[in-house]
Amino acid sequence: MSQTHEHILDVSTLAAPEPLLLTLAAVEKLQQGEFLRMHHRMQPCHLYAELERRGYAHDTRRIQGGFCQVFIWRRHDALAETSAMQIAKSMTAWPMSA
Repeated sequence: MSQTHEHILDVSTLAAPEPLLLTLAAVEKLQQGEFLRMHHRMQPCHLYAELERRGYAHDTRRIQGGFCQVFIWRRHDALAETSAMQIAKSMTAWPMSA
């Protein structure tokens, strides 16, 4: 039996700042090889700097209905990154604004 390394967090119905706070709490619990897939109704712009400051990498994808999925893993965790990107690559990349 294969073990999943994915944790899913749906914050699409929550008001700010709950999505940010819940996501930051969830990523702190990630173990080696694990990643978080966060489902949101919009691009969580305020989240990215916090993730980077705390040592996490991320990739944002657009899905049906204009929603987004943010894949988050500890920086330098190759297993988690590979697992997350295997799923993410089937989705459209969300263009990051400058």
